Amino acid sequence: MDNKEKKDILELLIFASGEPLSISSMKEITGYPEEEIKALLDELIMEYDVRNGGVIIKEIAGGYQMITNPQYAEWVKKVKRTVSQTRLSMAALETLAIIAYKQPIIKAEIDEIRGVNSDGAIKTLLEKRLIRIVGKKEAPGRPFLYGTTKEFLEYFGLKDLTELPTLKDLSREEFA
Repeated sequence: MDNKEKKDILELLIFASGEPLSISSMKEITGYPEEEIKALLDELIMEYDVRNGGVIIKEIAGGYQMITNPQYAEWVKKVKRTVSQTRLSMAALETLAIIAYKQPIIKAEIDEIRGVNSDGAIKTLLEKRLIRIVGKKEAPGRPFLYGTTKEFLEYFGLKDLTELPTLKDLSREEFA
């Protein structure tokens, strides 16, 4: 089997998965060595980049996924308007941002930052699997500690939490 056929197989695995697919999963499915998979993926990603089409392959949340090219975001927004989609409320987004930047964090700390009760927002985020209980704090009552999930990374197209914008980045974008 030549490299083109192997790349085609990796491409279809990533496409069919619908979620980030790890190199170890690709190895398990194909039997190819991890080093070869990584080299083939690098070539495939470069081909997609050179093509500069509507879809790209990106490393996200410990795996590889096909995503829409950010250059065509306006078209994705247009199609999303025609498709009913549950969006996050402002309260849920605020709560999610606090958890993402302050994790692990307890509900009382979230409520203190927001200035209001966050029960509903936390429940929604847990249901959507954007956050999870990561443990219990060594404090009276042993409150739950919350953190983000792999689904959070996927939802926002992040490779890992280090890709979250810093306060400095957000300030620059606001005034740009």
